Amino acid sequence: MVSPQNSNRHNARDLSDDPRRRIEVAGKIKNIADGRGAERIDRLRVVADNRKARFNYFIDDTMEAGVALTGTEVKSLRSGKATIAESYADARGGEIWLINSNIPEYLQANRFNHVPKRPRKLLLHRRQINKLLGAVEREGMTLVPLKLYFNEKGRAKVELALARGKKLYDKRDTEKKRSWDRERGRLLRQKG
Repeated sequence: MVSPQNSNRHNARDLSDDPRRRIEVAGKIKNIADGRGAERIDRLRVVADNRKARFNYFIDDTMEAGVALTGTEVKSLRSGKATIAESYADARGGEIWLINSNIPEYLQANRFNHVPKRPRKLLLHRRQINKLLGAVEREGMTLVPLKLYFNEKGRAKVELALARGKKLYDKRDTEKKRSWDRERGRLLRQKG
């Protein structure tokens, strides 16, 4: 006989009583203390990273957005194949779309495959969309994706940034500062 309290559990084993729970993260199994906050693991699995965006743009604000994907796109992402280096986000019909991101075809999908560079809808709240549209229209900012990743629930997400483009002299200044920091680190390691 099933009690009314346990009827929604469907005989699932409750692991919250176990003081040490094992979580698989990117192929490694780690132990973490449950509820004590002693150890925190970043459970995001990054699929694609736009490293050049931080060089080409001043990043002002970032936010997380969901992505509307088909089944074959998700399977292709889980295998770790995607590029967002040339992609950007654009507003069409009151919605935000991810343009020019490349998710290659899933090989086992046969004729039911997706188009690799199709526009993908970004899932945001209306208030977030209005904020982004206002910044793009009024202040001349650009929407640039920084990361494409799976969160701890296994959902595909995009880290979207409101960015302002750098001029050539800003890029040179950034490069000069980066190389000086590298050289200074080398000198400090040699001395001491």
